[in-house]
Amino acid sequence: MATASFRWILQLHRDVPKAARFYEKGLDFSVNVVTLRWAELHSGPLKLALMQSPSEHVMSEKGYSSLLSFTVADINSTISKLMELGAELDGSIKYEVHGKVASVRCLDGHVLGLYEPS
Repeated sequence: MATASFRWILQLHRDVPKAARFYEKGLDFSVNVVTLRWAELHSGPLKLALMQSPSEHVMSEKGYSSLLSFTVADINSTISKLMELGAELDGSIKYEVHGKVASVRCLDGHVLGLYEPS
């Protein structure tokens, strides 16, 4: 048996229910539980926990954020859905030999990487 096993990725958010809706509607995550302060979601084996930020100071700091990377079937429609839910495209879609890549800033500044294979 492994001495440690992966539990989840945790992100801090100002509005947990809004963030849960973003992942549910924008990236088809399944929602296990949502309260005003906590949410648990999953997509395949990935578990994502969302927690209300303990202070505005934590959320107002610019700098490092978690980066979640997703493979998607259609990068353009995924970006459109995410932008309707409040995301901002961070740069342009890049057309690489292996496929399209893009990044978006979602709620509270977290970065999502998107990849559509060729």
